[in-house]
Amino acid sequence: MSFLKLVLQIILIVLIFSSCSSSRKLAMEAQNTLQDYPAFKTGFSGIYIYDPAEKKVVFEHNSEKYFTPASNTKLFTFYAGLKILGDSAVGLEYIVKEDSLIFRGTGDPSFLYDKLKSTAVFDFLKERNETLYYVPPIHEEKHFGPGWSWDDYNYYYSVERAAMPLFGNYATFTSSAEDTVPVAKPAYFNRYLVKDSLSSGSSFTVVRDHDQNKFLYQQPAEAENRSRIVPFIHSSHLVTALLSDTLQKPVKILDPKKVDFSNSKLLYSIPTDSLYKRMLQVSDNFIAEQLLLMSSRVLSDSLKTDIAIDYMIKNHLQDLSQEIKWVDGSGLSIYNKFTPKTVVQLLEKISKEVPQKRLFELLPAGGESGTIKNFYKAKEPYIYAKTGTISNVHALSGYLKTKSGKVLIFSFMNNNYMVPSAEIKAGMEIILRDIHLNY
Repeated sequence: MSFLKLVLQIILIVLIFSSCSSSRKLAMEAQNTLQDYPAFKTGFSGIYIYDPAEKKVVFEHNSEKYFTPASNTKLFTFYAGLKILGDSAVGLEYIVKEDSLIFRGTGDPSFLYDKLKSTAVFDFLKERNETLYYVPPIHEEKHFGPGWSWDDYNYYYSVERAAMPLFGNYATFTSSAEDTVPVAKPAYFNRYLVKDSLSSGSSFTVVRDHDQNKFLYQQPAEAENRSRIVPFIHSSHLVTALLSDTLQKPVKILDPKKVDFSNSKLLYSIPTDSLYKRMLQVSDNFIAEQLLLMSSRVLSDSLKTDIAIDYMIKNHLQDLSQEIKWVDGSGLSIYNKFTPKTVVQLLEKISKEVPQKRLFELLPAGGESGTIKNFYKAKEPYIYAKTGTISNVHALSGYLKTKSGKVLIFSFMNNNYMVPSAEIKAGMEIILRDIHLNY
């Protein structure tokens, strides 16, 4: 062996040893933070950090234990959309029969939803001269998912699922000093406002009756100007009433058993990336649930969440190292159960489907956008990930860019802690930032 070859081998051995030593040190520091940081002691934490280029685990702790993932579930919904929906959302399915235009919903959440800039379906229905007939689904999906909190019905994040959603399936009520009664949007709901004469207080409130679209409001003279978002109870009759009111022409209901949609036409409404971006960036539960309904329509003649989930588990997630329990699109359900390791395996699948630039534009970026805009701050973002937060649950899963140029995949889940989530996030940032700087 020549002297030069011997020197090169020694250098290589030193580099390998140095790299292994550095990795072990990072793992030890992460383990110490998990053990010593006070917030982590109050709950149950799991983490899995993987280097896909080297095909090695950087760090793991409870990575094969099951956690309630909250909105990390939306990553699975995102993957379902990628595999099933294509580039554009189908906004309407319709047929024209003599002087009638007969249509039914596809689950598309963009129709009249002010958070999404799409007017395709509205413009189409507005401009048609035929008599409009809405066909409700034969089998309506349950409005709430399994394991959802029943008493969250009045909150914006718990809107109902529907085949033909409108206005995001909620009404917005706005108070002002000039008005003694709140102003509803859509205006149709003004007729269902009732003053709450039994409550007292200085705040503006609107509470819907649990079983009907009756909205009790309290608007004291000293109340501040603000808006309240309240989900409405969805029904086929409400769909036609809202459409008639908004389009300013009659829309009638037609019995679904009397209509054959086998030769129907499709109207596309919005790029699916627009749906994914809002769902991932601000964790929009409504869009997440509707994406699974839209996916089920492609696979069958029914809009049912289970159809899409079962298809994905059997055809695209069958190779995950552990079984998963996936029951809804948004993660509102406490029945969802994933492990950090299976979430990382999902994220690796996604990274193979979506170019990195596009993927990182869709996800929240640390210190820059979405639900982690105020966390993981740096000169340039190093975390691109989806959060998941419900009571006593906080998770973060996505991609971590290191100073050395590597892109790691990680999932960090925390359940059952008894401290403010800000304390959990601070501990997570210590671990993730250390790996960013030193791996």
